[in-house]
Amino acid sequence: MDTKVITAHVPLPLAEKVDQLAARLERPRGWIVKQALSAWVDLEEERHKLTLEALADVDAGRVIDHQAVQAWADSLGTESPLPVPR
Repeated sequence: MDTKVITAHVPLPLAEKVDQLAARLERPRGWIVKQALSAWVDLEEERHKLTLEALADVDAGRVIDHQAVQAWADSLGTESPLPVPR
Protein backbone atom coordinates (compact mmCIF):
# COMPACT_ATOMS: atom_id res chain seq x y z
CA MET A 1 0.00 0.00 0.00
CA ASP A 2 1.31 3.43 -0.88
CA THR A 3 1.61 5.82 2.02
CA LYS A 4 1.92 9.55 2.55
CA VAL A 5 3.51 11.34 5.47
CA ILE A 6 1.17 13.75 7.23
CA THR A 7 2.50 16.13 9.84
CA ALA A 8 0.32 17.53 12.61
CA HIS A 9 1.03 19.60 15.67
CA VAL A 10 -0.80 18.15 18.67
CA PRO A 11 -0.93 19.38 22.25
CA LEU A 12 1.84 17.95 24.41
CA PRO A 13 -0.55 16.09 26.77
CA LEU A 14 -2.12 14.29 23.79
CA ALA A 15 1.29 13.38 22.37
CA GLU A 16 2.30 12.00 25.75
CA LYS A 17 -0.84 9.86 25.88
CA VAL A 18 -0.06 8.51 22.41
CA ASP A 19 3.46 7.67 23.55
CA GLN A 20 2.11 5.91 26.67
CA LEU A 21 -0.35 3.88 24.59
CA ALA A 22 2.36 2.96 22.12
CA ALA A 23 4.58 1.72 24.93
CA ARG A 24 1.78 -0.19 26.64
CA LEU A 25 0.61 -1.83 23.42
CA GLU A 26 4.18 -2.34 22.18
CA ARG A 27 3.29 -0.63 18.91
CA PRO A 28 4.93 2.24 17.08
CA ARG A 29 3.51 5.72 17.63
CA GLY A 30 2.57 5.86 13.93
CA TRP A 31 0.42 2.74 14.31
CA ILE A 32 -1.51 4.36 17.19
CA VAL A 33 -2.06 7.54 15.18
CA LYS A 34 -3.13 5.58 12.09
CA GLN A 35 -5.67 3.58 14.13
CA ALA A 36 -7.10 6.72 15.71
CA LEU A 37 -7.28 8.58 12.40
CA SER A 38 -8.93 5.63 10.67
CA ALA A 39 -11.57 5.38 13.40
CA TRP A 40 -12.26 9.11 13.24
CA VAL A 41 -12.58 9.09 9.44
CA ASP A 42 -14.99 6.13 9.65
CA LEU A 43 -17.13 8.01 12.19
CA GLU A 44 -17.18 11.17 10.08
CA GLU A 45 -18.13 9.21 6.95
CA GLU A 46 -20.99 7.55 8.84
CA ARG A 47 -22.11 10.91 10.26
CA HIS A 48 -22.11 12.39 6.74
CA LYS A 49 -24.12 9.46 5.39
CA LEU A 50 -26.69 9.78 8.18
CA THR A 51 -26.92 13.53 7.61
CA LEU A 52 -27.64 13.02 3.91
CA GLU A 53 -30.30 10.42 4.78
CA ALA A 54 -31.89 12.81 7.29
CA LEU A 55 -31.93 15.64 4.75
CA ALA A 56 -33.58 13.31 2.23
CA ASP A 57 -36.25 12.52 4.83
CA VAL A 58 -36.86 16.23 5.34
CA ASP A 59 -37.08 16.80 1.59
CA ALA A 60 -39.60 13.95 1.36
CA GLY A 61 -41.67 15.40 4.19
CA ARG A 62 -40.91 12.59 6.62
CA VAL A 63 -40.66 14.79 9.70
CA ILE A 64 -42.24 14.96 13.15
CA ASP A 65 -43.51 18.26 14.50
CA HIS A 66 -41.25 19.74 17.18
CA GLN A 67 -44.17 20.49 19.48
CA ALA A 68 -45.32 16.86 19.29
CA VAL A 69 -41.85 15.64 20.24
CA GLN A 70 -41.62 18.18 23.06
CA ALA A 71 -45.01 17.14 24.44
CA TRP A 72 -43.96 13.48 24.31
CA ALA A 73 -40.63 14.21 26.04
CA ASP A 74 -42.35 16.26 28.73
CA SER A 75 -44.77 13.41 29.38
CA LEU A 76 -42.07 10.80 29.99
CA GLY A 77 -41.74 11.59 33.68
CA THR A 78 -45.47 11.48 34.31
CA GLU A 79 -47.83 8.69 35.29
CA SER A 80 -49.31 8.58 31.78
CA PRO A 81 -46.63 9.18 29.14
CA LEU A 82 -47.79 9.92 25.61
CA PRO A 83 -47.10 7.44 22.83
CA VAL A 84 -44.07 8.09 20.65
CA PRO A 85 -45.04 10.68 18.01
CA ARG A 86 -45.18 9.43 14.43
